[in-house]
Amino acid sequence: METIGKPVREWHGVTREIFETEVVPMGEPAVLRGLVADWPATIAGSRTGRELVAYLASHDSGAPLSTYVGAPAIAGRFFYREDMNGFNFDRGTAPFRAVADMLLGDLATGAGPAIYSGAASAVEHFPTFAADNPMPLLDPTATPRLWIGNAVTVSTHYDTADNIACVAAGHRHFTLFPPAQVANLYVGPLENTISGQPVSMVDPLAPDLERFPRYALAVETARSAVLAPGDAIYVPTMWWHHVRSTERLNLLVNYWWSPPNDASAFEALIYAMLAVRNRPAAERQNWRAFFDHYVFDADAADAEHLPEHARGILGPSSPERTALMREFLLRGLGRRP
Repeated sequence: METIGKPVREWHGVTREIFETEVVPMGEPAVLRGLVADWPATIAGSRTGRELVAYLASHDSGAPLSTYVGAPAIAGRFFYREDMNGFNFDRGTAPFRAVADMLLGDLATGAGPAIYSGAASAVEHFPTFAADNPMPLLDPTATPRLWIGNAVTVSTHYDTADNIACVAAGHRHFTLFPPAQVANLYVGPLENTISGQPVSMVDPLAPDLERFPRYALAVETARSAVLAPGDAIYVPTMWWHHVRSTERLNLLVNYWWSPPNDASAFEALIYAMLAVRNRPAAERQNWRAFFDHYVFDADAADAEHLPEHARGILGPSSPERTALMREFLLRGLGRRP
């Protein structure tokens, strides 16, 4: 596969201190070579598919996995149907052993369907996995999530939390775009998504520039990385990423984490679209100034002129302020049909 954009910066021998003080503050994707090369899962995955399956089976709780299955005709790309009325795959659940049997069957023939079980929380599905395969860069409370499948493609999407994705078996090709490229990626439906987050409608492997001409601008900012077993990649919050697995049996383990928050920024975006987007242009500009001051300028001195007891919603973050905000919003929503 031809890579798109300039290579992601690579790091070797990263410790937790280096990760927290040097890698994360850059706000850029980073390839962490060899980070999990000594994991038992990686070692098993470097041998044979059956050894990897046997290793995962030894940690399996029996809880069913969320599983996508698509016909060979989709060439591993889980996406919308051409008419946008539904998806080109079937969604269901299956125990790990059933998924493993399908993958091993495909490994033998190379002619099976596209199979993908994703975001399986180790706590629920593989409860002893984390202790056996520790993540050296994060607090032990960070939950590993396992992504198991064959040669499949995850469309360009973003996550609302920082992410470390570790390749334990197979290879992963990442193509990444900065968050600011949202206008050039031709994002699909916000509420009817393939797997949670909205995705770009452009296929980076075969972009249709007549239909999506601004995508050429996104490509100018793209970054790329190819991860081998044992490698990991840090993807900062809101960075768009397209991920392609190339082997007939792949295992990726990822960790999402973010500072505690009291509300969903995405839901706030939808509410802002409802409340602000269709107002006259001049009024939208006026609201832009308010949003800049109260939302995006986190250091704004917007309440110092008020006595502390009168600051209310403008006061410092606290459970009491959160409760006051929720009450205020619920009252407002309750007045609307």
